[in-house]
Amino acid sequence: MVDKIKQLREKTCASVTDCKKALDEATGDLEKAAEILRHRGADLASKKSIRQTNQGIIEAYIHNSGKVGVLLELNCETDFVARNEMFKQLAHDLAMQVAAMSPEYLDATGISAEVIEEEKNIYREQLVDSGKPQNIIEQIIEGKIAKRNSEICLLDQPFVKDQDYSVREIINSYIGKIGENIKVGRFVRYEI
Repeated sequence: MVDKIKQLREKTCASVTDCKKALDEATGDLEKAAEILRHRGADLASKKSIRQTNQGIIEAYIHNSGKVGVLLELNCETDFVARNEMFKQLAHDLAMQVAAMSPEYLDATGISAEVIEEEKNIYREQLVDSGKPQNIIEQIIEGKIAKRNSEICLLDQPFVKDQDYSVREIINSYIGKIGENIKVGRFVRYEI
């Protein structure tokens, strides 16, 4: 059991107590225990989301080609966490995400209603001669909008280091590990 706790702790960075509880709940299955810890992180993130994030760091990332650079503000609740190596690693990973995936928005709330309506009109024009009923066309359009948001919104993008999770899920897992609210404040990407 000690070896499994150690493996789970290395994989998730969760506390020994949390790893032991998750393994007990998963009857020793490492993958199931990791999933339990991920869900606990998401639950904790939703509880902590109302807390103020007045501390944090600015992460600068320059891609090795020297042609892409990113500045990213990552906020947390305390200066103690802002100095934490795990928090700094998250900031670095998120800056690399912005460099690699070039998101236009933090999340879908940043997209104006006009831009969304323009996109919907484009999709409607594409589907006008499809012969599908109007309600099906509207469902297809909503699906296309959701897919587009997952491409242009940082928090909805698949995480570059693990495509099984979105950036939002990765941040939530760090909230669970660190125990504080974490938010991306803003970012800017430069490219030559």
